[in-house]
Amino acid sequence: MFEAMFLGGLLRVIQALAAAAPTILIGLLVAATLRRLFGHAATRRMFGAGTWRELPQAWLIGMLLPVCSLGAIPVAREMRRAGISGGTILAFAMTAPLFNPLSLLYGLTLSNPVVLLAFSLCSLLIVTVVGAAWDWFFPGTAKAEDPPPRPVAPGLSRMAALLLYMVRQLAGSSLGYLAIALLGVVLLNVVLPVGAMQTVVEQDNPWAPLIMTAVAIPAYATPMTAMGQLGMMFNHGNSIGAAFALLVFGAGLNLGLLAWMARTYGGRRSAAWMLILLAVVIGLAYGVDRPLRPHDVEPAGHTHAFDIYCCPFHHQGQDCWQKFNSTLSEEITREQRWGLALLGTMLAIGVVLQIFDPQQRLERWLETPRRIGRFDWYLPGPVLGGIWLAILIGLSIGGSFVYYPAPDQCFLAMEFHKAETVSGGLGFRRHETDRGIPLLDDWTRRLQVGVYLRQGRVSDYQRMKARVFLNKLELLEHAMDDPLHRQEAAQLALAVDLAHIRMKRAFGVGPQAPE
Repeated sequence: MFEAMFLGGLLRVIQALAAAAPTILIGLLVAATLRRLFGHAATRRMFGAGTWRELPQAWLIGMLLPVCSLGAIPVAREMRRAGISGGTILAFAMTAPLFNPLSLLYGLTLSNPVVLLAFSLCSLLIVTVVGAAWDWFFPGTAKAEDPPPRPVAPGLSRMAALLLYMVRQLAGSSLGYLAIALLGVVLLNVVLPVGAMQTVVEQDNPWAPLIMTAVAIPAYATPMTAMGQLGMMFNHGNSIGAAFALLVFGAGLNLGLLAWMARTYGGRRSAAWMLILLAVVIGLAYGVDRPLRPHDVEPAGHTHAFDIYCCPFHHQGQDCWQKFNSTLSEEITREQRWGLALLGTMLAIGVVLQIFDPQQRLERWLETPRRIGRFDWYLPGPVLGGIWLAILIGLSIGGSFVYYPAPDQCFLAMEFHKAETVSGGLGFRRHETDRGIPLLDDWTRRLQVGVYLRQGRVSDYQRMKARVFLNKLELLEHAMDDPLHRQEAAQLALAVDLAHIRMKRAFGVGPQAPE
């Protein structure tokens, strides 16, 4: 039992870090930009500090920057240092992980656009109400924590200062908050056994939003993961209120952010903020549950969407080490391994600096006034910082065309996974279908977004063929749960293959033979 819990917790932490590595690095880069290029005054201007635009501006900036709830922690800390009010900081920290251009586009393939629009407006309402309530009940939180940083000479010195800030933050107190956030993932692994969340969020369960709230607060989900889980909830006919609670708390909050709040603003203020947030989110969750419930979806009765929050191993009768190793080798992609390697390298450099240069002599040396080199172009720090943030936002938007490729590239990427899934279904090898089905589901969503980006629309016929393919995948996944359904699984595997061929024809890929 201990082995299953230990390895399960370790696996969940590695999976969370692998998914979060890019957005953690972006969060550190944004924080470094605010610190070293913007400075306190320009940071306050960017967020509209002291104006009526403060809260909605924080909401808008948060939606454009591609950070997760872990990556938002160093940015929130730097906003606090600049003297921005607590309500605005919390509005940004809650909004930034919820939506970004990639996740919004992905979400449009998962649900009715009205549902996604409603969720976006509700998130704006939450950050506005909760942020305004915070500033009303707790005035005077807009105080700079320390003096503005000294300027650094332009050129390589300024770039070095950015990198030094990032590695020191990663190895400093931010590391503690990240560890606390990941402890929530370990806690869920201990509390929730395998499959514990498969039937508790059905739409006829009045406790579903409350149950999901209790699970989502310690959980961690990237915006893309949360959107994928929302889509599975819509497809399975689960509670819409529970889906909303998952989005706000699972993607927008973590235990590390709560720990930072308690340390920065005090336990009483943080508890009051959390109570207000719970009241608003739970109230909205129950308010949108019935009006947004899809009437054309038959409830499936159970879902695998939340297995990632439960212990991945049975406590008895299973070789946990073998499955641990196989899961890591199969699910952690090459790009994620590079992200983990970069994160680990920066952490190691930061630890070395903390040991051998705790007084930050390197930073003081970089801050020493010096003559600008002949090849160093001079740009004021706020201008360079604004350009850098604009590039980040542009990459977030323009990167959509890379993340959502053209149809022929999508189907090329799907071929191996389709063959593996069909073969696994025919031979009733569940480890193959468990690996292939989620990837096929993801590529089918990305296919539709890619077509929409390039053509401006996805035809009803194309949507129908994609929906049929996804339904066949779901039926195959359910059939693989029971060995008694071996023959049915084989038939569904062939149906998946046929549905995939027809979907290719609908999207104009491959021979256009009549069906």
